[in-house]
Amino acid sequence: MGKLAGRLEALGLPVREDALVGVFTTDVVKTSEIEGDTLDQDQVRSSVARHLGLDYGGVRARDRLIDGVVAMVLDATQRCAEPLTRERLFSWHAGLFPTGDRGIKQISVGAWREDRTGPMEVISGAIGRIRVHFRALPAADIPAEMERFLAWFETSNAFDPVIKAALSHLWFVTLHPFDDGNGRIARAIADMALARAESASQRFYSMSSQIRTERNDYYNILERTQKGNLDVTPWLCWFLDCLERAITSSETALGDVLRKSLFWKQHGLKDINSRHKAVLSRLLDGFIGHLTSSKYAKLAKCSQDTAARDLNQLVALGVMTKGSARGRSTAYELVLAD
Repeated sequence: MGKLAGRLEALGLPVREDALVGVFTTDVVKTSEIEGDTLDQDQVRSSVARHLGLDYGGVRARDRLIDGVVAMVLDATQRCAEPLTRERLFSWHAGLFPTGDRGIKQISVGAWREDRTGPMEVISGAIGRIRVHFRALPAADIPAEMERFLAWFETSNAFDPVIKAALSHLWFVTLHPFDDGNGRIARAIADMALARAESASQRFYSMSSQIRTERNDYYNILERTQKGNLDVTPWLCWFLDCLERAITSSETALGDVLRKSLFWKQHGLKDINSRHKAVLSRLLDGFIGHLTSSKYAKLAKCSQDTAARDLNQLVALGVMTKGSARGRSTAYELVLAD
């Protein structure tokens, strides 16, 4: 972490801010994907930038669901030193479910679960072949158990604070205190504990992204731990290994930030208009496929003729190169610094 922070410190504030937005965007997208929800990355990035008070490519339509996840992830890390309370958890939960439902299922929002339709279970399989992966403790026990958990979380313990992050994740998701959203909130709590361990509200790696990559292993180790005895050593080992892999893989994300920084240093002072900049930023953020004049027109929200003129200007400025194909199949690529 020190090496990552040192490299970013040398690049200046704008690059660090860009890296921060990128990491939080990934965190929000991936923690949702773990639960089977796919969020629009551009909307997430816009929401993250807005919450951090940064400008990102103009105003986009706001999505209450996205804003709720973003608010929770940022609150957990940016305000990590503030106490974790029942009211704070209720606020996070209400933000995750602004409409009070999960698909066609109504849930208790901003409140502990009540198990009105039966025991809280994590299941899979078709009707008649249902497999119960986990059954949580009765709802009647939740208020007292959560008071114990919150008191422990806010108490200074003798053991390593990173171990505390791993235990807090396991303990919370095992209590399963809400009707839904327990996994996302458990990961936010772990991130909060890690931020406290690092004494830093800024982070340049995403634990949720790594868990998403290892989702099957994640669920398997949780199930084995929750169905086993009180020895949680295998869970702790998996969590620490996953954390190490998350930090290591952040080198790739940092490489993307460095690549963008070098690109703007190389081309930023050239005669680039607002349309140019918007499309170039989109390409640098991971545009998939070949850029043609028609795709440029859609990205820049301009006519086909304007798109063709813009692309010719960018080629003349040495910002882009033109592929060998001609006509409508002509593709353009960025000129990146060595």
